[in-house]
Amino acid sequence: MAGAVFVFTLVVLMSFAADALDNGLALTPTMGWLHWERFMCNTDCKTDPDNCISERLYMQMADVMVKEGWKDAGYEYVCIDDCWTFHKRDAQGRLQADPDRFPSGIKKLADYIHSKGLKLGIYADLGYKTCGGYPGSLGYHEIDAQTFADWDVDLLKYDGCYLEWKLVGEGYINMSKALNNTGKSILYSCEWPLYVWPFDKPNYTAIRETCNHWRNYADVYDSWSSIKSILDWSAKYQDIIVPSAGPGGWNDPDMLVIGNFGLSHDQQESQMALWAIMAAPLIMSNDLRDICPRSKALLQNKYIIAINQDPLGKQGYQTSKGNDFEVWERPLSENRLAMAVMNRQEIGGPRRFFLAAAPGWELCNPKCNITLILPKYQELGVVPLQTDLMLPVNPSGTMLLTLTPLQNTLQDHKLRWNSTL
Repeated sequence: MAGAVFVFTLVVLMSFAADALDNGLALTPTMGWLHWERFMCNTDCKTDPDNCISERLYMQMADVMVKEGWKDAGYEYVCIDDCWTFHKRDAQGRLQADPDRFPSGIKKLADYIHSKGLKLGIYADLGYKTCGGYPGSLGYHEIDAQTFADWDVDLLKYDGCYLEWKLVGEGYINMSKALNNTGKSILYSCEWPLYVWPFDKPNYTAIRETCNHWRNYADVYDSWSSIKSILDWSAKYQDIIVPSAGPGGWNDPDMLVIGNFGLSHDQQESQMALWAIMAAPLIMSNDLRDICPRSKALLQNKYIIAINQDPLGKQGYQTSKGNDFEVWERPLSENRLAMAVMNRQEIGGPRRFFLAAAPGWELCNPKCNITLILPKYQELGVVPLQTDLMLPVNPSGTMLLTLTPLQNTLQDHKLRWNSTL
């Protein structure tokens, strides 16, 4: 392959930067649904009742998640993002839901979600107000943590708007301790590194000890350019962020926008494949009440989800880049390797990729069993190390496959990437 190449060597895997947050949660990446990218801060329930941020929206999504197989596929959290609160706290200083849009209150909503066998997530901000301008948790983190526990909330997404960046770390740690002190297990989703990166290198040891997953980079948009920018950033800083990931704590590249408006089917497959390789939380933001069958099948693809949820808990990352192809690889349990080959060229037709050019192919010595997952499932059978096999990859699409060496050449999935130009 022409261009820059990253040499992939099967040696010792970098150990985790620190122990994970000890709350017993997120042992595999979180799966669920979150309103933000699709529904944003739509509070107009008079003229747009089907799409406004209200208890009705979350109840309907929960109903669909059970009825249409999402829960069975592993998606278990129904998450509220910003703009759910009333514009001021109650007389006891507690957050309160907007009474017009959440007339039953959050506790009743949590009870409804739980009755479906699902879990409820909620949103707050460590600053003096949320990104959408609603009451923040600055000075109230203990009260808010207890309020969420009293409401039987299962996940907290904690944002970082409206606070000086040097205080962000302390704020996230304070809420983590407050959640723990409630005695209820609440999955803790942070944005700590996102707010520190513009000024300094984040402390991923502290972040992993504090949070169950954490946003590193900008919000995802419903566009291919947004997906590409997230992937480019993740590859650029992979030697910093990948060692922090593992059971109990994960890098979060933001929501899946599959099933919306901005991505072609090939680009949707690319997002799903690369999020699986990166061991990312699979948090959808779409309208599950009205989603095309092809997008639904992709999001519920059991083979892709199995890669994402692999119990070995190692995050994969980019191992090769050149000739408008990118190779991303992830070690899996049972001496297997997941490989994603993305075609970054956006003109012409499918381009053939020489499989033996992938860095991870060296573990197929003397041979591997190959399973193609995307663009369609196919058992390719046993392929020897010396092969001329070439597979087509569509423009902006991704080929996803798993390699199972027929001898124990992978050892303990010990990986290091050393870049050369």
